[in-house]
Amino acid sequence: MVKEGTTGGGAVTITAVTTVAPALPVQEHRLPLSNLDLILPPIDVGVFFCYAAPGGVAAAVLKAALAKTLVAYYPLAGEVVANAAGEPELLCSGRGVDVAEASADGGAVMRDLRLGRPDESVEQLVPKKKAGVMSVQVTKFRCGGAVVGCTFDHRVCDAYSFNMFLVAWAAAARTGSPAPPAPSFRRSFLAPSNPAPPCAGTLADRLFVPISRAPAPPDAAAANRIYRVAAADVAALQAAAGPGRTKLEAFTAHLWRLHALAASRRGIGSCCMGVVVDGRARLRGDGAMRGYFGNVLTIPYGVLSAGALRGAALADVARDVHRWVAEAATGDHFRELVDWVEARRPEATVARAYLGRGEGGEGATACVVSSGTRLPLGEVDFGWGRPAFASYHFPWQGGAGYVMPMPSARGDGDWVVYVHAAPEVVEAMEEEPTVFRALDSGYMFG
Repeated sequence: MVKEGTTGGGAVTITAVTTVAPALPVQEHRLPLSNLDLILPPIDVGVFFCYAAPGGVAAAVLKAALAKTLVAYYPLAGEVVANAAGEPELLCSGRGVDVAEASADGGAVMRDLRLGRPDESVEQLVPKKKAGVMSVQVTKFRCGGAVVGCTFDHRVCDAYSFNMFLVAWAAAARTGSPAPPAPSFRRSFLAPSNPAPPCAGTLADRLFVPISRAPAPPDAAAANRIYRVAAADVAALQAAAGPGRTKLEAFTAHLWRLHALAASRRGIGSCCMGVVVDGRARLRGDGAMRGYFGNVLTIPYGVLSAGALRGAALADVARDVHRWVAEAATGDHFRELVDWVEARRPEATVARAYLGRGEGGEGATACVVSSGTRLPLGEVDFGWGRPAFASYHFPWQGGAGYVMPMPSARGDGDWVVYVHAAPEVVEAMEEEPTVFRALDSGYMFG
């Protein structure tokens, strides 16, 4: 026995840990992180998939498929080390990925999982990464179902990249499934200008800050929840947000207004809201970066007073969200951000949206929304069917909350939304009569 914990449905015992190396030898080498990787702090992201597999989930199949997939996705089998300048970079050593096998004791079944309260359940199903870039845990239940949890170093890849890996891993496990296209690690896509301009006073300078100039994030409590949002509520939010607004912009505007209520209860005057924007199609409209593995993101944000938000219509707030998202969603901004980082290396930088502060450095209710809605859950099938439920898990230590919507595994247009936020924000979300709905076992597992 290696570790015990509880899932809300019984104890979890880890019975074995194996390090799975790539199926073919890796020539050890160092792979520099791109300038857009370097804007990420050393944080780990978790994601988990629940499989109601009556025939049982075979850990041996998962490990064999993982070994095959790591041949193409070899950075996930390496380690993050420091280079001569003290910056992080990848040591592609073929060390492998730690895979833990676990069992839920006490006759626990997956329907017993209180997934809406991740601190009571998910904490024991998603591995704590101790070494390497990635780790996996497979937890089996008496009902025959299993949970596959993964944790990865965000400095190495974003959610888009990890989605590519998940689809390739699942395809390798299914007999006869064609392999997806191999990932690209072509760092020249994100090469800085030569020489890189100083980029002071630009959008990049407004959105990011060197660590030495960053205010310390507030020390605040946070609560973790997972909710469901019905497809009809997503559509209603988008309609109320006005023409030309995306679902994510409408959702972000609604969440921003809820933060105003929480701010009032805490006596805070400012509300900061950020959105993660992917830059692949912005940098290369020809699709050349579609398979790029790494981080290609920026985090624009806005700050409004709690009073202004409380009195604003959703369409007005969504217009503001659209304005600052559109400003950052350009190839010019991403190229500028690459140069901005280059001009400040080797000093580390951080997104201002992560700091939980207002424009003047004052305390604020703050949140970053990162969309996982493009994860093709139907393709994360290892041979025993699509997941019955899936969610991200990201209880990080930043100054801002973090909210991650993704498609429901039911495939009906609903969203599953992971929330890591101040308790007052969670309270406001749960008091609101629509949109954020509690999970129940019938919804998750039929």
